[in-house]
Amino acid sequence: MELDRLDRDIIGALVEDARATYAEIGQRVGLSASAVKRRVDRLRETGAITGFTARVEPAALGWTTEAYVELFCAGKTSPAEIGVAVARHPEVVSACTITGEADALLHIRATDVRHVERVIERIAAEPFVVRTKSSIVLSRLVDAPAGSTRNGSPFLA
Repeated sequence: MELDRLDRDIIGALVEDARATYAEIGQRVGLSASAVKRRVDRLRETGAITGFTARVEPAALGWTTEAYVELFCAGKTSPAEIGVAVARHPEVVSACTITGEADALLHIRATDVRHVERVIERIAAEPFVVRTKSSIVLSRLVDAPAGSTRNGSPFLA
């Protein structure tokens, strides 16, 4: 699916504030509210927009510690197998395969360092995990919402 400049601008406005009205978005992108609604409906139907969510401050839920954990796996462990195993841990907020020596990179949120340690121990106990390498986050320097860029122009063409 190809997105034109207006589609990208509408998506950018929704990334910034998913609760913005169609009229507010229309004013920003130069369309009527009804035209914005039609485009948003089309973007949802085609799968370009997959849903709307609330961004919650993790600390408000008690998740004040985060870590990135590299997984080193035995043999030819498939990405699907890694995904199924790590998805069982609610503390794993994202996981991806990566280039380099490690097979996967996990982002973990937890209540404290001891909690992170317990999560890593549970993940390391998976039969395909050979070893892990972890880094605790000290502070976030940039934390842009998914789909946005720091210069205020999401989804540059």
